[in-house]
Amino acid sequence: MAKDTPPRWDRKMQQRLARGEAAALGELYDRFASLVHNTAHRVLDDDSAADQVTREVFGYVWENPDAYDPRREGSMRSWIAKLTRRQAVHRLRQAEAKAYAARGGGSTEELEQKVRRAAVSARADFIVQSMPAPLRAALELAYFQRRDYRQTAADLGVTEDEARRRLRLGLQLLSTANTRPLDGRAL
Repeated sequence: MAKDTPPRWDRKMQQRLARGEAAALGELYDRFASLVHNTAHRVLDDDSAADQVTREVFGYVWENPDAYDPRREGSMRSWIAKLTRRQAVHRLRQAEAKAYAARGGGSTEELEQKVRRAAVSARADFIVQSMPAPLRAALELAYFQRRDYRQTAADLGVTEDEARRRLRLGLQLLSTANTRPLDGRAL
C-alpha cells in the first residue's frame, strides 16, 4: 500500500459516510465518541460543553465526509481528534471572552494563555493515548511512579538500554504537543 493511502477502514468509512449510511455514523460514533468527549472535556472542563462539542464534531463529520483528506490529516482518528481540539478551543475562547467581558474586561493575553495551555494539554493527552503501549507503559512508570530508567527496565522486564530508548522516544513524541500553532478556527 502506498504511503499516502489511508488504511482500509478509514477509506471505507469515508465512502459509507459519503453515501449517507446512518449505520456508518453509528459505527464511527461507537469507535471515537469517548476520544471526542474526553478530549473536549480536557479542554473545557465541563461535561455539558464536552457533550455539545461531541455532537458538533459528529454532526460535522456526517455533513462533510469529504472534508477528510487522508494525505493531509493522516488517519480518521487523527482527523476527528483535530476537529475536536479545534472546536473545543473555539468554545473555550468564546466562553472565556464572554466571562472577561462580563467582569468588565480582562487581558486578551491571559485568555490566549489559558486557551493555549488547554489545547496543549489536550494534544499531550491524545499523544499519550495514541502512542504504542510499550512507550506509554515506560512513561507512566517514570512519571506517575517516579521510577528511573533502571527501575523502569526492571519493572518492564527489558534491558536498561531499551528502557532509555522507550523513555526518550516517548518524551520526544510528547514534546511535539507544544509545537503546533493554534489556528483558532472553528469546524
